[in-house]
Amino acid sequence: MIALLLALGSSLAYGCADFLGGLGARKAHVLRTVLIAAPASLTVELLLWPFLGASFAPATLAWGAASGVASAAAFALLYRTLAIGPMNVLSPVTALVSAMLPVGVGLLQGEHLGPAGLIGLPLALAAVVLVSAGTGAQSARPSRTALLLAFGAGAAIALQLVFLHQTPSDSGVGPLITGRAVSSAVTLAAAALMYRRLGSEKPAYAMSATAGVLDSVANLLFLLAVRGGDLAVVAVITALYPAGTVLLARSVLAERIHRGQLIGLGTAAVAVSLLALT
Repeated sequence: MIALLLALGSSLAYGCADFLGGLGARKAHVLRTVLIAAPASLTVELLLWPFLGASFAPATLAWGAASGVASAAAFALLYRTLAIGPMNVLSPVTALVSAMLPVGVGLLQGEHLGPAGLIGLPLALAAVVLVSAGTGAQSARPSRTALLLAFGAGAAIALQLVFLHQTPSDSGVGPLITGRAVSSAVTLAAAALMYRRLGSEKPAYAMSATAGVLDSVANLLFLLAVRGGDLAVVAVITALYPAGTVLLARSVLAERIHRGQLIGLGTAAVAVSLLALT
C-alpha cells in the first residue's frame, strides 16, 4: 500500500511538472527551460542528502549516470513535445510508451502481470492509436513530428525509470544526485553547442524552476516506491501522470478533446489501471 501511494504521488508530481515545463518551453527555446529546471531539481536532491543519506558506490554512479543521460533526453523531448501540443493528446501517448519498457524489464526479471496485465497491454496499444487519431477539422490532432517526439520522450522516461530501478537499494538519494548532475552537465553542453539557435527569448524562470523541483520530487517518490514494490506495477501507476497534465491543460489552456480521443483517454486509463492491479 505504501508503494502504491508513493507511486500515485510520483504520478501527480510528474503531471504538474510536465504541464509547467511544456508552458515554459512555449515562451523560450526548450534548452533554456531545461537549463533552469535541471539545476533546480539538483538543488532539491542536494538538500535532501542530509535527511535521506546517499552512497556513491560504483554501481550507484554507473546506473545513476545512465539515468541522468536518459533524463536529459526526456526533459528536452518531453518539454518540446508539450510545447508543440496538444498536451491532452501527447501527454497520454508519452505515458503509455514510458510504461511499456519498464513492464517488459520487470517481466524479464521474474515479475508476473497476471490476467489483468495481459488484457491491459493490448488495451494500452489501442489507446495510443485512439488518442493520436482524431477526426474532423476541429479535432486536436497532433502532427507527425509531435508524435515522434512523444514516443521518443516516452522511451527516454522509461529508460530513466529502469536505470533508477537498477541502483542499489541502500544508496539513498545518491542515484538521483548523480543522475541530475549528469543531466545538468549534458544539458549545459548541448546549450553551449547550440547557443546561436537558442534565440533571445528569456525563459520563464519561476515556471521552469518549479517544474524542475516537482520533477525531483517525482523521481524521489518513484525511487522509494520501486524499492518497496514491483517495477512493472509502480511504473504503470506512475504513468497515470497525464491525468494531472490533461486537467491543467483543459482548465488553463482550454484545450478541447474530440469524442474519439476521449474514448482513447478512457481506454488508456483502463489499461493502466489493469496493469496496476497486477
